[in-house]
Amino acid sequence: MGTTVETGPFGHLAEDLADLQLPTTDAEEWRYSRVADIDPTRFARAPVEPALESISTARATIDDLLGASTQPPSATVVVVDGSVSAAEAADPVRIDVHAVQTVQTEQASPNAFALLNERLCSAQVTVTVDAQARVVAPIVVASVVTTDGVVVAPRMRIELGANSEATLVEVHRSTGPSDSLVVPVTEVEVGRDATLRHVLIQDVSVRSDVVGSVTARVEASGTYDTWIAAIGGRYARTRVDCQLLGRGADARLVSLYAGGGDQMRDLRTFQDHLARDTTSELVFKGAVDGRAHAVYTGLIRIHPDARGANAEQSNRIMTLSDDAWAESVPNLEIENNDVRCAHASTVGPVDADQRFYLETRGVPTEVAERLIVAGFFDEVLDRCPVPGIAEAIRPTLAELMSGDRT
Repeated sequence: MGTTVETGPFGHLAEDLADLQLPTTDAEEWRYSRVADIDPTRFARAPVEPALESISTARATIDDLLGASTQPPSATVVVVDGSVSAAEAADPVRIDVHAVQTVQTEQASPNAFALLNERLCSAQVTVTVDAQARVVAPIVVASVVTTDGVVVAPRMRIELGANSEATLVEVHRSTGPSDSLVVPVTEVEVGRDATLRHVLIQDVSVRSDVVGSVTARVEASGTYDTWIAAIGGRYARTRVDCQLLGRGADARLVSLYAGGGDQMRDLRTFQDHLARDTTSELVFKGAVDGRAHAVYTGLIRIHPDARGANAEQSNRIMTLSDDAWAESVPNLEIENNDVRCAHASTVGPVDADQRFYLETRGVPTEVAERLIVAGFFDEVLDRCPVPGIAEAIRPTLAELMSGDRT
């Protein structure tokens, strides 16, 4: 169980954030979202120095997720309630913990929550991988919420030098049913000929809201391979912006997302091709049950100089109950004719023919549907760069879909 901060009306945050205008659903970027339900001023700042028991609980939570992995991490950063409590690394990986400069704003912006992060983040974590380095074991950066009623604003940047290779596991979790607001920001720089495999696990309390962003910049012949599991939170939004800056840059965006009860999954992606012969592939799969909602909006943009670009985008959502609702909006913006682009989008219930096939072989309807959903997600789970993590997530996913999770 997490601890609770007693702060009365949280007036100090109300004063600090008085000039920060959050977006509304009038903006296309926030259409269908639940941004109107989020009020950061009702929360307190997280404690600067987490209690020792909170740190121990956080480490146990991380071990629970990574225990199935066969390799110990090459570097580890533990962030408890937004404060860095441990950072361990050795060459060729370097970790730097430093302050974040506050940025003021006077107008609503799609990036307002990133600005909120800058104001409330106690310290930014920067992970650097040396040029030419091959880091075999994963780098783990885990942010754990242990305190009720706080805003948690973790911020991380990872930089890969030219011709380097690494795997980053980024985890956002809660240790109990806390009602908190989590606003993570992750910045990625992939150097020339470098390869980053980025596993992102978002599994915070179903009573907490999450508004996170990932921004990746990929240089010539670099590869950014990201795998996302969005399974936690009440309202949980993840935005991924990927800029392919140099010739031959490549990005693969793979995600599974699921919600039950009255949860909402909100995913926005931007595949931005700025150079020749760049490639991107997006494969997202989601499922919603109960009264849960899911929204996906994705844009592929091909700039005039991006001749020879090849971009694909696929998002498929299963609605598992009459009250579940989903929206999928793929978009293309092409400014060069010498390219290949494709997108696919489906929203619908469990395939009736598959269910009937299982039922005719004696499988109860409820079990048949669970088997179909599990098979639906297998394509994404099989592509996880750290197989042990995929196996650790399967029980959580099954629990979420059965409605047993609290």
